Amino acid sequence: AAARPLIASAAGRRPPGVISEAAFLGGGGATCSLAELSEGPYFIIAMLLDGAALCRSDASCRLLRALNRANAGPWRALGTRAFHGMELDREGVFEAVDQDSLLSGGRKHARVDWKGRFAHFQAEVPTFRAPFVGSEISLVTNPDEVAYCRCRLRSDLLSAAQCESGVYMEVEVVCNPDNLSLAVVDFEAGGRSSVTFSPDTGAVIRERKVRESPRKVEGAYIQPLSTTRPGRRFEGSIGLYIRSGHLAFFRRCSARADGPEGEDQAKAELGPWETTGFITDLDWAEGRRLTPCLAFRDEGAYKVRLACVGSVPPHLPQRTAMAYQDGSWSGLDWEAGQAAPEAA
Repeated sequence: AAARPLIASAAGRRPPGVISEAAFLGGGGATCSLAELSEGPYFIIAMLLDGAALCRSDASCRLLRALNRANAGPWRALGTRAFHGMELDREGVFEAVDQDSLLSGGRKHARVDWKGRFAHFQAEVPTFRAPFVGSEISLVTNPDEVAYCRCRLRSDLLSAAQCESGVYMEVEVVCNPDNLSLAVVDFEAGGRSSVTFSPDTGAVIRERKVRESPRKVEGAYIQPLSTTRPGRRFEGSIGLYIRSGHLAFFRRCSARADGPEGEDQAKAELGPWETTGFITDLDWAEGRRLTPCLAFRDEGAYKVRLACVGSVPPHLPQRTAMAYQDGSWSGLDWEAGQAAPEAA
C-alpha cells in the first residue's frame, strides 16, 4: 500500500514561506511575491551580506528594509559577528540592550534599531578615549602618556575553547619620534596587571603592580622576535590578537624604519608580518574586561592610527611552546626610586 501522511488534512499543505513548484515556474498564471521569500530563503542569503550590501538592500524597498531591521534579522546578526568579544562603556556588548529602556506599556518591548546600533559600534570601537579624540594621535604632550582604546575586550567571551572567532586590533605607526608599545591592561575589580609588546625590542613583558606606595612592580619578559636595527625608531604596523583565551602580537616594519636616512616615507615599503605566536593565556587578568592601549615613553609629534578592529589577523598564529614554560621568562622587577628596567 502506498504510504499516506499521518494527518490526512496535511497532504499537500505547504509550510509558511514555501513556494509551490507551479508558482515558482509561473505555471497557471501564478506569480511569486517577494514577500513569500521572507520567512526562509531571504534571511539565509542576507546573513551572508556585509554592511555595505545590507545598506543597498535597505535602499531597494521598504519590505527588505523592514526584514533587515527585524529583531532576529541580518543587522543584528552582522553586529553580533563583527563585534564579538568587544564592548563599549555604557553600551556593553553589541547584543546587551537595556531591557528596562525597551519596555512599552509594561508588556511589549519596543523595536531595537539594530542598524543604528551597528553604525554606532562601527564608529566608536576604533577610537581612543579622552584626552585623545578619534582614531588618530598626532601629538603627545606628556612623558609616559597612555592612550586607552574605547573598546574593551571581554576575556570571558574570548576564552571559550569552542569559540571560533577572535578579536584582532591593528595600529599603524607612521611617525615615531621616540618609543611606543602596545599593551593590554586589566584594571577591573582591582586588577593591576598588564601584558606589553615592544616592537623595537621584539619583547613581551608581563607586569603586576604589587604595591602602590612605595610603588613596586613584579614582571618578567620573553623575546620571541628580534630587535629592530639599532638607532632606528619603529615605524610600520603592530597588532594584537586574542582567541580561545590566548594572546598573540604582530609586527610589520616599514622600509623607512630600517632604510637609509632621508628615504621618502610615501615610497617606503612594508616588510613581512612577524608574530610572537600565542605567547600567553589570560590567567594573569583578574577581571573579565581588558583594555588595549598605546604607551608613549616621551612627548612629541607622533602619527599613529588605529587602523582596524576586527576578527581576522594577518595570519593565524601558532602557540609558542616555550612561552608557556615559566623558565623561559626572565625577571623584570623594580621599585620606586629605581630606574624602570627595559627588556632586552
